Amino acid sequence: MNRDPDDDMTTAEQLAEHSPHTAAEAFSAIACNRAVDDETRLSAAEQLAAADPSAAAPACLAIACDGEVGDEVRLSAAELLAAADPAAAAPACLAIARDGRVGDEVRLSAAELLSAHTP
Repeated sequence: MNRDPDDDMTTAEQLAEHSPHTAAEAFSAIACNRAVDDETRLSAAEQLAAADPSAAAPACLAIACDGEVGDEVRLSAAELLAAADPAAAAPACLAIARDGRVGDEVRLSAAELLSAHTP
């Protein structure tokens, strides 16, 4: 992929029209790349979830568990994961809820999301 995440996203979006599997791999690579900005990573995870919900779990988990990512983006990734694969959301929610650096409201939201998706 290119060095500019915006170019990478554009390339992945173009690939989605012709090669969904290759696009899913590209979106996953962007979402899991800690050198890419938070919003671009989340956008890639959203595109991945739209194209292949089952493939989105590792990407969403990578974002939600990354303590360097902003609180709201981490929560959004956990919510996206819960929508795509509710059973896989627990580790993401726990990572956020247990992280003392995360704001109280986001931690509470993660805990509520966890309780909503666990029996």
